[in-house]
Amino acid sequence: MLNDPRTVRISGDDTAAVFRRVDDVDAEDRPADPNGAPVREAYVWCNLTSGNGTRALWLLLLPFMVVNLAHWMRPTARDRQRTVRFYGLLVRLAGLTLTVLLVAAACEVALDLTAWQCAGTRACADAHSWLGFLSPTVSGGGWWSAPGRRLALAAVVPATLTGLLWFLSRRTWRAYESQRPMTHAPEAADDNVRTALGRPGFWYGRRLVARLRAAHTAAGLLTVAAALGSAAARHDREPGGPATLATLAGLLYVALIGGAVAVVWVVCRRGRSERRIDQALDAGLVRLLPGGALALLLLTAVYAGWSRPGWRSAGRLPGDTTFGALALLQGVIVVVLAVVAHLLYRAHPDPRAAMRGLGGPAVAMLACALGGVMSGGVSQRVADWLDGTGGTSGPIEGPPVLLTWQASVIPAVLLVVLGLIGWLARRTLQLRRGELDAVEQDYDDGSGAPMDAVRTRRIASMRAMAALTDRTPRIVGITSTVTLLLGATALAGAQITHDTPAEASYSSYAFVQGAADTAQALGSWLIGVGFLLFVTWGRRAYKDPAARRTIGILWDVGTFWPRASHPFAPPCYAERAVPDLTWRMATWTEATGGRLVISGHSQGSVLAAAAAWQLKPSVRGRVGLLTYGSPLERLYGRWFPAHFGPAALTSLHHDVACWRNLYRLTDPIGGPVHPPGDCGPEVDRAPLKDPLAYGRDKKHPLPSPILGHSDYQADPAFAEEREELLARLRPREAVPGPRPGVGPGAGPQGSSGRSSG
Repeated sequence: MLNDPRTVRISGDDTAAVFRRVDDVDAEDRPADPNGAPVREAYVWCNLTSGNGTRALWLLLLPFMVVNLAHWMRPTARDRQRTVRFYGLLVRLAGLTLTVLLVAAACEVALDLTAWQCAGTRACADAHSWLGFLSPTVSGGGWWSAPGRRLALAAVVPATLTGLLWFLSRRTWRAYESQRPMTHAPEAADDNVRTALGRPGFWYGRRLVARLRAAHTAAGLLTVAAALGSAAARHDREPGGPATLATLAGLLYVALIGGAVAVVWVVCRRGRSERRIDQALDAGLVRLLPGGALALLLLTAVYAGWSRPGWRSAGRLPGDTTFGALALLQGVIVVVLAVVAHLLYRAHPDPRAAMRGLGGPAVAMLACALGGVMSGGVSQRVADWLDGTGGTSGPIEGPPVLLTWQASVIPAVLLVVLGLIGWLARRTLQLRRGELDAVEQDYDDGSGAPMDAVRTRRIASMRAMAALTDRTPRIVGITSTVTLLLGATALAGAQITHDTPAEASYSSYAFVQGAADTAQALGSWLIGVGFLLFVTWGRRAYKDPAARRTIGILWDVGTFWPRASHPFAPPCYAERAVPDLTWRMATWTEATGGRLVISGHSQGSVLAAAAAWQLKPSVRGRVGLLTYGSPLERLYGRWFPAHFGPAALTSLHHDVACWRNLYRLTDPIGGPVHPPGDCGPEVDRAPLKDPLAYGRDKKHPLPSPILGHSDYQADPAFAEEREELLARLRPREAVPGPRPGVGPGAGPQGSSGRSSG
């Protein structure tokens, strides 16, 4: 970034820091040199998303990250605060169901499949000797062999998982959300910012994350308590059971319902506080809610472990009811969320918004489906392992019927996805044919020399594949709709038949029975393969820094946004990076009276825009922007219209001193900004040629590569635009202070550059 092997860190730490060339370390102490070279600085933030090997574990939090994105995808809305708050409430409830689903899946594996079914069956316990002390027959009626005590011991697994999620959230909360952003006295021009990203408290979500963490931790512990105590309570409430234990069972149900109401109330009660920096942390609530849930879990363990002569484990625990209720609730939330998003979109239509404002509900549906597949996949794999047969004729009954139905619809979803891939391939060929003439016109030097057909097709193919990014909304919309319909079909089938698809179709037509058997077997196999690939990818990312950087690119978008709906999502790196950049730019201009250009590539351009919005207007007016390979409008403007829509980008163009944007037709991520209306000088330069030279010439004796999204600095247009921005910022008379400067920007690995002068 600095084009010099000798660099030194001048500010920051090992996680994120600002670097300079060695020759520029003392730039502030040297006299002004208007004709000198720029003083370049590079802000490197790659360790925020792809640091040590533990970041690979963030793959397990993928559904939480996806549902958090849905919160920020709402359509643009003005004077619709109640509707906006209701939209955020629905997404927070969807996030809560994902937490309960994850913990319920852990309970299914540990309590139902392992402690209840396998340890309670002689054949399964004999096949797994490590369960011998839990088996009534193998251990000869040992103390731990009582059903309630087996369940209490197994409850340690989901309770530990909940505690681990709490610990990780709290640890990252202290490292990321605790970074206080810069504040400034209000100025009249503050009202010109048409996005919430410019509000003082936008990048400071400590209070909300603390409240949500307490609520989700309590929800997880209450889920474990319900799974642990329900079997014992059902036994005690049977006719002829002990009256004392039956009374305790009733009190347990009341306590669980009261805890669930408290959790939902906390999730619904308060959203984000963005108009000011909210320092309050609700310390009492943060301690009492998870503490009370933990106390209830311990009391439930004592209750379940009480001696009950004659109690034997048989069948399954009542998991179908739990998973069915969660699936139904998630479907209802997604449908209502779609209605709310449509109402917001109709109030202020934006033709550039993805899926006509329905991007948030679609992504929320995919998050729920992803959580269901991950949860069901673990249950299916553990059941097959314990069963030892991989079928339905083993010693245990296996997971709830609904999970088998959900696995059986996966092949149908994949068929739809394969069809969409085929449509994309066909569309790519059509676009390539249309680009062939355009490529020849762009590189026609007027000499009449024949064009290289292979070279032309390759350039046209790169342009066509890059244009497929604009078809993503259709892919997401169709996939989410099909997922919702097939999920509803699976839920209805499980509730109506109470059998697996293969068993339910046993007496039907041969074709139907064969299709059901195939779908069930193929779905289970696909879940197994997907689970193994997921574990393999995570293991590789843990050991291989290059693979970890690839995952880091995924996190660039997913973890840019604050944790507004799910506290267990990977932490928001922008809550560290944006204050870093804002403080650096503000302190530079205040200390030197100079002006600066901040340049950013790819996600670095998004950070640059977010940091510029956080500056006070008087400082923002002395900042120039140079963005390249930028997804500001192409991705963020379409998928997050409320925060990067046309009004927001227009206000940014109006408030900064100057802004230029570079892009290529072969770039699948970056694109033009297109600020609407007459808002001053053009932001976008004409598309850069890629490759720079079609064939060999004196200036390019070797074939020029097709760069796509990378290495924009190699194009002479980069230096031209940089100098033009400096010339527009440089005052007619030299301003005392350091030399004017500019620096190259972010690479796709997650580094963002800025320079000041």
